[in-house]
Amino acid sequence: MNAPVLSLELPFAERIARGKVREVYRLGDDLLLVASDRVSAFDVVMAEGIPGKGRVLTETSAFWMRLLADVVPNHLLSTDVDAWPDVPPQYRELLRGRTMRCKRCEPLPVEWVVRGNLTGSGWNDYRATGAVSGVQLPPGLQHASRLEPPILTPSTKAASGHDEPIAFDRVVALVGRDVAEAARAAALRLFERGREHARSRGIVIADTKFEFGLCDGQLLLIDECLTPDSSRFWPAEEVRDGAHPTSFDKQYLRDWLLSTDWDKSPPPPTLPAEVIARTAATYAEIQRRLCS
Repeated sequence: MNAPVLSLELPFAERIARGKVREVYRLGDDLLLVASDRVSAFDVVMAEGIPGKGRVLTETSAFWMRLLADVVPNHLLSTDVDAWPDVPPQYRELLRGRTMRCKRCEPLPVEWVVRGNLTGSGWNDYRATGAVSGVQLPPGLQHASRLEPPILTPSTKAASGHDEPIAFDRVVALVGRDVAEAARAAALRLFERGREHARSRGIVIADTKFEFGLCDGQLLLIDECLTPDSSRFWPAEEVRDGAHPTSFDKQYLRDWLLSTDWDKSPPPPTLPAEVIARTAATYAEIQRRLCS
């Protein structure tokens, strides 16, 4: 297994953003979204990476963007690094499989969270209030209960980087009613189509988040799409009311961290080889099941 890619230096392009996992470069009129193998938990980036993780995220996103392009257009132009003459040959192996070349657009300052099953912060909210981010739900639901129809619970980013749930009226104030309603409808359609495909592969999408941007006034799906970093994927055979299904994401890593005495502030503990290997295998397995 190749060593994880933790940092990138692309002198032929201008880096304009660096997130926990992705780095964004401007190249000509386009953007390069490059997924590293960094992994974060509890808003802290681990010192070790997960080999192959960036390629899983990129290839999974590209798969969904092509599959769902008829639902709403997206910013993906190409993933074929070898066809880009403005990328020097010596950088193509590094970028191959982990890079999406995309249209530049204006991102909307909202994360469009869609929930199809009751779990995570939504489950905690429901137990406390009977609602999720202000969306009232029927009484008597249990953990993992299916939400029909799925619900939209948008959020924005606080200065600290933590997601902050917001009411739809606030979304309208941020982006305008026409854009807000178009993005809400697009997010729900994307989720329904994605859930249908995943179910055919024996996977339940419990929840996910989408991001949108505007390009010449057109609404585009941007960033990542239905990856194990942005979604909860469960084996369908484990999903029933009251269950706690296995997650195809970094839940194994989170569980291991919770078993230590780490206080969730930097620096994080050193990850054992077994934790790294099992996390890498989980990412690879969900890609195989969804995209093959």
